[in-house]
Amino acid sequence: MRIGMVCPYSISVPGGVQEQVLGLARALRAKGHPTRVLAPSDGPPPDGWVTPLGNSIPTAANGSVAPIAPDPSAQLRLIRAVRDEGFDVLHLHEPLVPGACMTACLLKPTPLVGTFHAAGTSASYEYLSPALRWLASRLDLRVVVSAEAEALAVEHLGGSYVHLYNGIEVDRFAKAEPWPTEGRTIFFLGRHEPRKGLDVLLAALPALPADVTVWIGSDGPDTEALKVRHAGDPRLVWLGRLTDEQKRQRLRAADVFCAPSLRGESFGVVLLEAMAARTAIVASDLSGYRLVARPDQDGVLVAPGDVDALASALVRVLDDDALRDRLVASGIERAGHFSMDRLADAYLALYEQVTTAAPQARGWRRLRSRGHL
Repeated sequence: MRIGMVCPYSISVPGGVQEQVLGLARALRAKGHPTRVLAPSDGPPPDGWVTPLGNSIPTAANGSVAPIAPDPSAQLRLIRAVRDEGFDVLHLHEPLVPGACMTACLLKPTPLVGTFHAAGTSASYEYLSPALRWLASRLDLRVVVSAEAEALAVEHLGGSYVHLYNGIEVDRFAKAEPWPTEGRTIFFLGRHEPRKGLDVLLAALPALPADVTVWIGSDGPDTEALKVRHAGDPRLVWLGRLTDEQKRQRLRAADVFCAPSLRGESFGVVLLEAMAARTAIVASDLSGYRLVARPDQDGVLVAPGDVDALASALVRVLDDDALRDRLVASGIERAGHFSMDRLADAYLALYEQVTTAAPQARGWRRLRSRGHL
């Protein structure tokens, strides 16, 4: 089966959806199914089976900034790629985000599967609901990664949805070479913006041990202000953006991975990655995180925004070797239930379902068969 995987976000910019797209594509290819990712890219694509659709335009979305490519040139590149590749199915991630996914929905060249990742609120869903409902109706099958993602989609789009949680490439994290470090280390990785809660972690610094190192990965609109506010604290190491390999190495080396997000997390993929890398977790008690980390079994969860509770949990996990070992052991087992290999099998069953149900070749595929393209 020839599979086209469409991502609306720049594949060269770190992000949860991008990682899911690339990981799922690798798993499908490993199973012998030719799979190509079509996505914007602000630099060389990460693999030869990624077709870049052009540079992205940073756009405010869901309390964050999304690197999307809604310009006409990107849509033309998508059309050419789909025409030339002759995919049996197109899998659209965030199918209603402006850009390549929306174009594929509009033109419907072949059976379409759409996966909805976002949770929380969406201004575009709220104000453009009638048009988006029509676009969503063109999907042959809709998938959500969590109950929160389903709630958002159902409220504004209606329809029925298949639940498939996100997956991780377990071995890539378990077998990573740990980054060299001395002493105890806490690792934060996420965009530096209010909803990710980095300011909460930094506010907890006075209560943390003097010998702990805090790695702060990625960047964002709050980076410079936070650096100025906490200048002079020798425990902080600002890493900037990390490659996938560097992220895996840091996760393998850290004693604790901290995810203090305040909202907007539909599913805790990064928690699963930390578990697979054999790192203990302290995170906010959000419903999306609870799907992954069972409280006090796979991780220690605290009330979002509670500085004192976060500091106490971090100190507790750092100081209690037995607790940390228990969290790590449980986390390794938990991560195995969310392997990308299992997810690929589940999606293959859905692809088979929509391609078998399709009564005839559609859109560009039909035109190609008639010699018009």
